Amino acid sequence: MPPRQKKQAKPEDMKSILWKSADKLRGSLDAAEYKHFVLGLVFLKYVSDAMEEKRERLEEELRGGSMLAEMGLEGAASEELILKTVEDPLQYTGAGIFYVPPTARWNEVLKRAKVSTTGPSVGEVIDSAMATVESFNRPLKDTLPKIYNSGRVDEPTLAELVRLLDQLTFQSQISLDGKRVGARDLMGEVYEYFLAQFALAEGRKGGEYFTPPSVVRLLVEMLEPRERERVLDPACGSGGMFVQAEKFVETHGGNRFNVSVYGQERNQTTWRLAKMNLAIHGIEVDLGEEPADSFRNDQHGDVKADVVLANPPFNISDWGGELLDGDERWKYGRPPVGNANFAWIQHMVSKLAAGGRAGIVLANGSMSSKSGGEGDIRRAMIEDDLVACMVALPGQLFRSTQIPACLWFLTEGKGKRPARSPWVSAERTGQVLFIDGRELGFMATRTMRELSEAELGRIAGTFRSWRGVEGEPAYEDVPGFCRSVPLDELGEHDFVLTPGRYVGAVEVADDPDAEPVEAKIARLTALLREQFAESERLAKVVDEQLGRL
Repeated sequence: MPPRQKKQAKPEDMKSILWKSADKLRGSLDAAEYKHFVLGLVFLKYVSDAMEEKRERLEEELRGGSMLAEMGLEGAASEELILKTVEDPLQYTGAGIFYVPPTARWNEVLKRAKVSTTGPSVGEVIDSAMATVESFNRPLKDTLPKIYNSGRVDEPTLAELVRLLDQLTFQSQISLDGKRVGARDLMGEVYEYFLAQFALAEGRKGGEYFTPPSVVRLLVEMLEPRERERVLDPACGSGGMFVQAEKFVETHGGNRFNVSVYGQERNQTTWRLAKMNLAIHGIEVDLGEEPADSFRNDQHGDVKADVVLANPPFNISDWGGELLDGDERWKYGRPPVGNANFAWIQHMVSKLAAGGRAGIVLANGSMSSKSGGEGDIRRAMIEDDLVACMVALPGQLFRSTQIPACLWFLTEGKGKRPARSPWVSAERTGQVLFIDGRELGFMATRTMRELSEAELGRIAGTFRSWRGVEGEPAYEDVPGFCRSVPLDELGEHDFVLTPGRYVGAVEVADDPDAEPVEAKIARLTALLREQFAESERLAKVVDEQLGRL
């Protein structure tokens, strides 16, 4: 049977289709639930479209090639071989495409959504399709949602949702930025867009699985992951850090498949979101055997990473610190039971390989707090020359919190490994770079700020220059923006790491035509006296008018 022909949805229309799909579920489910309903169906549509595209190419190659003739096959025998070949799962999984058995394909779900019949419900058909796709594709084990027959969404609404999502077409076409992309790249764009929109709709809760793209970009641009390195995120959410890290490797001439990726996430639904997201992007990742807490059930106990990056939850108090007294990870001091910030930092430091580096998003309080021994831990880390750079971020970057945030960049063995190519030049031993980015960014929406490409480049470029990267311009302090500070000066400030304390104020250029201060004071004093006199005159006029009344 020839493939069903349909008009391709333009990429710019896909956002509208996706958000209409969410509207179908409002009232039946809250935002935290309906993202799983919609994303699961979008994923099934994607894997079916991607496989169908590959299937058509295989069939064309077989019919147009000479293999069948050389084998002496024709007629029914020829058709039988073609069918056997195009239904061979290895033809797809070997090419990085998920294999979808005939009974689980989107057309079967759509057929049931269009016709009211006795037998399995739409929800049953979808749940069965999800389980079948998982069984044929090992990376998807325990990943896809099987919640469609729960009764939470009625049959007519679910059928209408399927028909709406049928307008999406995940086949090679022109992407949102005008480039030609395959089904996987297009689905990656759609998935990231949808995660961002759901995070916005969920507000604070959405921040548990989604970090703003410009913050992720900045972390990755400064950490510069490379081929043959191990990358770890112990609080990985939906996996956006890994997606950006592999994009960075690829855009800098490396092979993204030569990067080893490890992640951990304790929330089961978010863990599944991450597995689906990374499977869509073709990223092989070890997310552990199960969702688990990084502090009490480290899924990667023996892993030492070259790059560690994370946006852990800020200031969490119920992290189980009372159960971890004397833990070997607390090299710089026992973190307070009531705040996990310095537990996260020390956990990540414990995962660093020799010469490794880390980038961590934390609340601003981590730079100056002294409660519960945090000041002593920070001092010990600084004196061990672990801290490379501190970046103060502008406000309104995060949907999940209004707490001001900063970035910590740490490096193991700064200036101590001359035999290997160091991430930070030995010349920077005993120094910390401070960057004050509080005034950067632009309002992308009425309530949300983003960092521009130029600003990301400025911050990352400043850090590269400071680190001594070959080919970068020589580093220079810029008043009000950046300054390299020796450790003894940090000691004078009680080891507080707030950039604004060290970078100073922006220099204001002298204006040769500026008014002398004495003359300006005299002019303004005279003007103020004139205004006082005018005020007294007007008061008398008002008093006279009131007297007449």
